[in-house]
Amino acid sequence: MASRRFFVGGNWKMNGNKGSLGELIATLNNASLHEQTDVVCAAPSIYLDFARSSLDPRIAVAAQNCYKVAQGAFTGEISPAMIKDCGADWVVLGHSERRHVFGESDELIGQKVAHALQSGLGVIACIGEKLEERESGTTEEVVCAQTQVIAENVMDWEKVVLAYEPVWAIGTGRTATPEQAQEVHEKLRAWIRANISDEVADSLRIIYGGSVTGVTCRELASQDDVDGFLVGGASLKPEFVDIINARA
Repeated sequence: MASRRFFVGGNWKMNGNKGSLGELIATLNNASLHEQTDVVCAAPSIYLDFARSSLDPRIAVAAQNCYKVAQGAFTGEISPAMIKDCGADWVVLGHSERRHVFGESDELIGQKVAHALQSGLGVIACIGEKLEERESGTTEEVVCAQTQVIAENVMDWEKVVLAYEPVWAIGTGRTATPEQAQEVHEKLRAWIRANISDEVADSLRIIYGGSVTGVTCRELASQDDVDGFLVGGASLKPEFVDIINARA
């Protein structure tokens, strides 16, 4: 745990405008942020340039999605090249809302991961089980299968952060207990050790997402295999600073 830098991503989703996001950005720019924590804000694509030009350089910017090719007749999509042209360095891929609201398959997510990495972006790759999968006892099977497809498309693990987001805890107010989060993260790291390498298992940051708040963040952050957070609603509030500083 000590050798892996803490990583906190804020996923703004389809929220905000220049006024409200400008206020949030001012709060972040003026905050005292832990120097040993990497911070990334995932802005709506239309505000990527605004976010990059307004945020302090200490804070990186991510897109919330991208397509699997560089250009073409794909109305409404954006490419990694466009994301980089706006000054952003990261992209969130495989989020449960992309999987379960927009119907993205494991295969498509894997293709996106491969192209984003080849294009030089860092990737926050999301995995997670639905409530019925947890209740049926298949959490480990589901998340490891999703990780397998991602792993098949990764050549350089240094630019990947794996985000475990139990679908039943996203936007519901329900949070996995620290013990539940640690259990899944530990199993994921063991899978990576067995299927990729000891080096990647030791260095890969596995972060937790699912209704993380300023109240729940510190105990979650104390778990050995929880290396940070991907934060939804709370990333739009001043408490996001407390979450960033959960290890301070």
